[in-house]
Amino acid sequence: MEKGNHSEVTEFILSGLTDRPELQVLLFGVFLLIYGITVVGNGGMILLIMIDPQLHTPMYFFLSNLSFCDLCYSSIVSPKMLLNFLAKRKSISYTACAVQLYLSIAFGDIECLLLAVMAYDRYVAICNPLVYTVTMSRQLCKQLVAGVYAVGFVDSMIHTCFTFRLSFCSSNIMNHFFCDIPPLLALSCSDTSINEIVIFVFMSCIIVSIFVTVLLSYVYIIST
Repeated sequence: MEKGNHSEVTEFILSGLTDRPELQVLLFGVFLLIYGITVVGNGGMILLIMIDPQLHTPMYFFLSNLSFCDLCYSSIVSPKMLLNFLAKRKSISYTACAVQLYLSIAFGDIECLLLAVMAYDRYVAICNPLVYTVTMSRQLCKQLVAGVYAVGFVDSMIHTCFTFRLSFCSSNIMNHFFCDIPPLLALSCSDTSINEIVIFVFMSCIIVSIFVTVLLSYVYIIST
């Protein structure tokens, strides 16, 4: 398409879950309650683990990081979604959409990878209890968490860069309640085949590695 035939999208309109005003108010209350419980629950978990010395163990160290990731992921999506339930114009800027996509993918990946790390921790605790404290040292726990965060942020950066290299030059109405890859690809007027390959390859690697790690840990635990 020639430049004169279209204008680049500078913001997106989120269609949300419904366009019926009476349902929007109801959904606002429901999701506000869920978000409040999520914040209090995860925040309380993190605080409790921090102040209780008896909980300064590898399992609770990973659990506190899991709670932190869940809190961050909820806070990336929920506030904007709640605001849009009451707003007349449900828009999000191009930059804010890119940031929301990047952080949501990153913390989604980190949360899943932490579950695999916790499965490994339980495997060592049950199958090799005599060397557990030596194997799962504080340094190793920090390295595992740092590696999980690195993988999550790098994977998210790849997906975000590939998504926002596309041109969005037609409709800017996104059939979703937050910025995610599939609805963004549906709005693009560029060829998205490379994006689909990247999503398949990277997500398959992460999902398969998590699934295999958790499955093997339970196989060894049950056999032990």
